[in-house]
Amino acid sequence: MSIKFPEGFLWGGATAANQFEGAYNEDGKGLSTQDIAPKGVMGALTDEPTEDNMKLIGIDFYHRYKEDIKLFAEMGFKVFRLSIAWSRIFPNGDDKEPNEKGLQFYDNVFDELAKYGIEPLVTISHYETPLALAKNYDGWVNRKLIGFFENYVRTIFNRYKDKVKYWLTFNEINSATHFPYMSAGIWTPKEQLNKQDLYQAMHHELVASALAVKIGHEINPKFKIGCMILGVPNYPLTPKPSDVLKAMEADRENLFFGDVHVRGEYPRYMNRFFKENNIEIKMEPGDKEILKNTVDFVSFSYYMSSCASADPEKNIKGKGNLIGGVPNPYLKASDWGWQIDPEGLRYMLNLFYDRYQKPLFIVENGLGAVDELITDENGNKTVNDDYRINYLNDHLVQVGEAIEDGVEVMGYTTWGCIDLVSASTAELKKRYGFIYVDRHDDGSGTLERYKKKSFYWYKEVIATNGAHLKK
Repeated sequence: MSIKFPEGFLWGGATAANQFEGAYNEDGKGLSTQDIAPKGVMGALTDEPTEDNMKLIGIDFYHRYKEDIKLFAEMGFKVFRLSIAWSRIFPNGDDKEPNEKGLQFYDNVFDELAKYGIEPLVTISHYETPLALAKNYDGWVNRKLIGFFENYVRTIFNRYKDKVKYWLTFNEINSATHFPYMSAGIWTPKEQLNKQDLYQAMHHELVASALAVKIGHEINPKFKIGCMILGVPNYPLTPKPSDVLKAMEADRENLFFGDVHVRGEYPRYMNRFFKENNIEIKMEPGDKEILKNTVDFVSFSYYMSSCASADPEKNIKGKGNLIGGVPNPYLKASDWGWQIDPEGLRYMLNLFYDRYQKPLFIVENGLGAVDELITDENGNKTVNDDYRINYLNDHLVQVGEAIEDGVEVMGYTTWGCIDLVSASTAELKKRYGFIYVDRHDDGSGTLERYKKKSFYWYKEVIATNGAHLKK
């Protein structure tokens, strides 16, 4: 049986401003939390931006967006996921007036995408809170950020209301419980941050997200606005009932965020979690009403699955599992220790759809690997990345299976469709793209773009609407 994807399926690729734009201090842009984090999510911060921070230049999309979008169009992209750098629009986050040059840049990008018939899918906040909001307000711990975010959201919704249809509020909103600085701009060091402040910050983000949905639908009722969840299914390590319950609890830590976005209220199971962790969410008047502005679709990233065990001796986090989880003895791992589980994507799609009955959008999935640039028999520089083709093929086959299961899937955007700086490790040698960018972790390179073997493979997948995939 051949794999069938629905008509109008949105094939494309995904990026984030702080990982590929560069131009970190050009045309009025302010500093973001990423500009002083040269080593990624686990690394120490610096006082000022430093030359070893690969994100400051990224791959220079800021100056090369026409060239890159032309390559995306050549692959046949129907959609391109990008984020707006908040500090490019409001340099300090709390500014009264926006930075016109920043707004104009995204106008130019959206116009270029429109030229090729590519729909933008825009993440409003993707791991780069304006640095001033982190330093002066402690990020989302402070309720004032809701107002600053509202000002930002109204500005971009009004500006791009005729150019952008698909929006995401916060990238991987559930990741803030693991990476509070990167995800929520919280200046207090993680080891000093108590759970009360952390979940209060999450409440502020959830209110802000729902407020964005409300505002967006008022400005343009045709907007489709989704949430974005870091999707990691948790399997019980054994059939032991305590392991099954542990997996349920681990899943709920992530599902909680989707539940609020889709159902418009806090799920009852959180009452016990809050009670046992001495958390009391401060709800302001009107918060419960705002939360009722639910999303139009649910988007998520998927890279790996993990296991859960109630046995303290077995509950040892895998080296590549950024958000915890026990390694699965049945799975292989990538060079960075991320366990490869295509069937987990089918499981995740069914889990979300059974729970929410909302359209789903896979907005990140891909393989980070060390690529070798070679010269082929025709004298062209390329990368023979069959390992990436195999990874993506196997995951997309499972997406097809989920669609056959009855799951409503809107689209699929591979992560890092053009090589960019990794979020987890802030290195460029961990490459995801269909397009090789000649830049290296020592800062060398020409920034020239080269098509990998996977470029032509993905082009064929899109052209055949998935029929090119091999089961």
